[in-house]
Amino acid sequence: MTEEEARAWLETQFDVSRETWDRLERYVAILLAAMDEQNLIAESTRPHVWARHIVDSAQLLCHAERAGEGDWYDLGSGAGLPGIVVACLSTRPVTMVESRRKRIEFLDEVIDQLGLNRARVFGGRVEAVPSTAAAVISARAYAPLPKLLSSAAHLANEKTLWVLPKGRNAQNELEAVRPSWQGVFHMEASVTDADSAILIAQSVKPVARRKGRA
Repeated sequence: MTEEEARAWLETQFDVSRETWDRLERYVAILLAAMDEQNLIAESTRPHVWARHIVDSAQLLCHAERAGEGDWYDLGSGAGLPGIVVACLSTRPVTMVESRRKRIEFLDEVIDQLGLNRARVFGGRVEAVPSTAAAVISARAYAPLPKLLSSAAHLANEKTLWVLPKGRNAQNELEAVRPSWQGVFHMEASVTDADSAILIAQSVKPVARRKGRA
């Protein structure tokens, strides 16, 4: 996907307003400028930021349409991908969870500069976030699936929709959690990378352990 194709895809999928375009363009400018101070995205992806990062994040919204009302929790937000993009393109409240100080400061600055009133940052580890029932949980390059589910289980209930971008090992990660986690899982193709997939899950909960015989 070229940068021109990425912008066209966004226009087609979201009917992006001028105000939203301005926010996305300002976010990209802030993101690239901050690269001089911290490694927010891979340097090799700088020329392809709209395809590799903006559209790659925005596509998650297409799979979250059936989620109920409520907050979107983005785990290990880092540079705000997908949290900031979701906040720009939707009206859903977004909580970005990030533990690294410089990343937290960056996200707070972006939220302030773009006027994203429905977005906030929780500064700390995922395990420290107060228990809730998120409508949607996303995590882009946060952790392998077994750790991701165990660290964030207290943020979800049976209605929570998990929307998780994964690489070429997506199926292997899913198989690794089947002995200890159950739910409705399926894979969706990524629009930006033929080798990647998006794992969609709901009704996720630990597998009940059988008591040993006396």
